[in-house]
Amino acid sequence: MTAKILIAAAVAALVGGAAGAETIQVQMLNKGTQGAMVFEPSFVTAQVGDVIEFVATDKGHNVESIEGMLPEGAEAFESKMGEGYSLTVTAEGLYGVACKPHMMMGMVGLVLVGEPTNLDAVTAVAAEELRGKAKSRFEEDLAQVATVN
Repeated sequence: MTAKILIAAAVAALVGGAAGAETIQVQMLNKGTQGAMVFEPSFVTAQVGDVIEFVATDKGHNVESIEGMLPEGAEAFESKMGEGYSLTVTAEGLYGVACKPHMMMGMVGLVLVGEPTNLDAVTAVAAEELRGKAKSRFEEDLAQVATVN
């Protein structure tokens, strides 16, 4: 009997955790409040298990992880062009994202899940790899991390 009770409690905890997950929408836009070619919002906060739903509001965009800008244990991802994408965040830390064809135009974003466990790595990649509008927009998003924690 004890094993059955423990299994039932574990299942209830898992189901309860999934039921508490939030869905956060991010639109992929040709023009938004920050100008042309943006994720809106470009900075979001979430908890492990939440779903970040990237909505293909305007066509011609995708979303993908930026190399070196994922927390340990999170898997790289890339959506198809012109399609939405649902990302279930599985690890605490920062997730850097970009639209491949519009990255140099500044179409980048940042998802903070729990604590920014990989802040130093993400900051280093941003400083070394990003240029122009992508770099300035990403720096704005990174500045928001300090206001959350």
